[in-house]
Amino acid sequence: MPLPFKHLLSTKQLTRADTEEIIRVASVMEKVRTKGKSDLLKGKVLAALFYEPSTRTRLSFETAMLRLGGDVLTAEGIQFSSLYKGETIEDTMEMVGQYADIIAMRHPEQGSAEKAGSASRVPFINAGDGPGQHPTQALLDLFTIQKECTAIDGLHIAMVGDLRYGRTVHSLSYLLGLYKNLRFTLISPTELTMPEKVTSFLSEKKIPFAETTDIAAGLSADVLYMTRVQQERFADKSEYERLKLQYVLTEPMVKGKKVIIMHPLPRVGEISTDVDALPNAAYFRQAGNGVPVRMALLAMLLGKA
Repeated sequence: MPLPFKHLLSTKQLTRADTEEIIRVASVMEKVRTKGKSDLLKGKVLAALFYEPSTRTRLSFETAMLRLGGDVLTAEGIQFSSLYKGETIEDTMEMVGQYADIIAMRHPEQGSAEKAGSASRVPFINAGDGPGQHPTQALLDLFTIQKECTAIDGLHIAMVGDLRYGRTVHSLSYLLGLYKNLRFTLISPTELTMPEKVTSFLSEKKIPFAETTDIAAGLSADVLYMTRVQQERFADKSEYERLKLQYVLTEPMVKGKKVIIMHPLPRVGEISTDVDALPNAAYFRQAGNGVPVRMALLAMLLGKA
């Protein structure tokens, strides 16, 4: 089934049918990846425009395109692009659309994806727009939850850390709103609570949620989604230093528990390395799931799934 849209800007544009089809195609792409390479997107070019630092998202997009037989053009850092000279995002999209068949862009400005999508003549994927949305991360998170828990309906999801600026938890919350009988525990310092736009959404969907500063409230959940406090979102470095390690998950806290531990990475100390060997530590598997999910999205948006 083709996706009913040309550009992927936000998880709020997705239906449950869309997410289930993306997960189905991603499961197929896992098998493609194990075989090495496909010619499905041979002759197609991805423009990977990363104007904000990225490791996992950028490399997994590029790997996904290469695994499907396509090619990749890369631009990295605003200071090395025409945006630094004052070119608008709209003009950049018009120009890049002359070179590539599909575009993935990360940009530090919230709302930049909407500007890009409005101007792009080729399919466009939001790879993160500041503290706004990160739809492909949310989809790989959902794919991970599906694989680790076998079903999504009825789960208890705990989210920990920087919930105010964390675009990953915002995007995932909207996506999980498509599922039934969920409940959330939102754990953060009072300065970094989930924004009203997300809590209002949960209320509108009649999804129960509790807000607390105590990480112990999340240790009995089905999924514990840890996040880092993001230094790049703070104008005051001392405020970042004060908050950055308020929550540290250690092996004794979760050993023997069934809770699936996730993190969008990178971590900066909020999960101790002694957790890594536990069978329920899913964050590196989660990162690996970015490749088949992005393979699925590239193929589907190019009409080749």
